[in-house]
Amino acid sequence: MNYFDESPGFLDFLAEVPLFFKLFGGALILLVVSVFAYVIIKGFKSWFSNNAAELVRKSARVVDKRTEVWGGSGDSSANTNYFITFEFNDHTRIELHVAANHFGLIVVGDDGELTYQGTRFKGFTRLTDDEKNRVMQ
Repeated sequence: MNYFDESPGFLDFLAEVPLFFKLFGGALILLVVSVFAYVIIKGFKSWFSNNAAELVRKSARVVDKRTEVWGGSGDSSANTNYFITFEFNDHTRIELHVAANHFGLIVVGDDGELTYQGTRFKGFTRLTDDEKNRVMQ
């Protein structure tokens, strides 16, 4: 008995599958791979863009906070994203994703110095009432 004379097994199964199912399966696999590639490329693009951006420190006021909750059905736990909107002296605004520990310490109406790089939140130093009075004078 020659080893190479045996039937290919799985390939025989594929030979019997109708063309429609082969095309549909191939298109589905292509779609899944394309979506994964798109998400990975978009993530790398954002990461490289943020790394290339300069580190910015500007006076800002906290004008809004929001959360985005996703997941949490069945046995899975819920996840929360935290966002804070800052307004600069020229009335332009930027919304940044922040960690939960920063979100809890920053209050709408706070004035301070925002540090960010691209779309990355780096920190916010709140002005005390004494510092606000000195700036106003």
